[in-house]
Amino acid sequence: MATKINAGNFFEDFRVGQDLPHATPRTVTTGDVALYTALFGGRYALQSADTVAQALGLPRSPVDDWLVFHIVFGKTVPDVSLNAVANLGYAQGRFLKPVYPGDTLSARSTVIGLKENSNGKTGTVYVNSVGMNQHGETVLDYCRWVMIRKRDENAPAPEPVVPDLANRVDPASLQAPAISLAGLDDTLTGSRWRFEDYAVGERIDHVDGVTIEEAEHMMATRLYQNTAKVHFNQHTEGQGRFGRRLIYGGHIISLSRSLGFNGLGSAMWVAAINGGAHTAPTFAGDTIYAWSEVLETAELPGRADLGALRLRTVATKNRPSGDFADKGADGKRDPDVVLDLDTWVLVPRRG
Repeated sequence: MATKINAGNFFEDFRVGQDLPHATPRTVTTGDVALYTALFGGRYALQSADTVAQALGLPRSPVDDWLVFHIVFGKTVPDVSLNAVANLGYAQGRFLKPVYPGDTLSARSTVIGLKENSNGKTGTVYVNSVGMNQHGETVLDYCRWVMIRKRDENAPAPEPVVPDLANRVDPASLQAPAISLAGLDDTLTGSRWRFEDYAVGERIDHVDGVTIEEAEHMMATRLYQNTAKVHFNQHTEGQGRFGRRLIYGGHIISLSRSLGFNGLGSAMWVAAINGGAHTAPTFAGDTIYAWSEVLETAELPGRADLGALRLRTVATKNRPSGDFADKGADGKRDPDVVLDLDTWVLVPRRG
């Protein structure tokens, strides 16, 4: 008799081209928005106040871009990363359409690459995941790769396929919101800095730090229905290599985004994920700091009111970012760095 339970896919269960429709559509509510604010403390005006959004021509405040990411990501976990050792990286991500409370999100993924690791115990699975609203419109499209355990270490390795992923989303493909910035009030956004005020090579220490509590991390994993064992189950992880649960990498992304308000308060839209890596484990009790570097600036076709900043955001644990912790002279990453994320954000222009 076939088993009725879902033990998740192990590395040898995946094949290139495999289509994975994910269960449990999720209707986003104002409760989700409130809990997201409680967990991460975001202060961006557009996502905080309907009055600000309506002054720009939107019907109400859109849901934070990273909240959309978490919900879509969580849908993929039971089929992609339930048996993960670690989520490794992201590429080619684009936020394509605003999401509002009341919208229902669903997701599906396609396997685009497989490569067994040299230890023969795990392999890397590459997927392209897409989030859609209730109208079938794509709101988020991104790629990620994750290290997955093998069920049987003696299972033969598949022919390796490593996808050729772009290291940068073309800014000409970014989807800018349909808004009028004539109604933008810098006093309400909390930042007078516009697109023209940022220069390539500029580094910004976001100054503040925030300590992760066990309770809030567990609330977040349940909120986003992220049931990966490494985050969810202390009984099993207590017997693992770290002796405790890992903090979900998206938790670090959202904390870094919220910290980034101090110095990047006018960067109200995340438009794309160029790349990113979770470079070291984070645990409850760690304090997260962040700094950002402007890698590139770009004008948007047909938009004189908005510009795009390509930002590299680096998060550290238990170490303030005043010294901009990065890589040493030997090329090795500083062990205090836990996230290295490359995104495009949209910023109002002057005039």
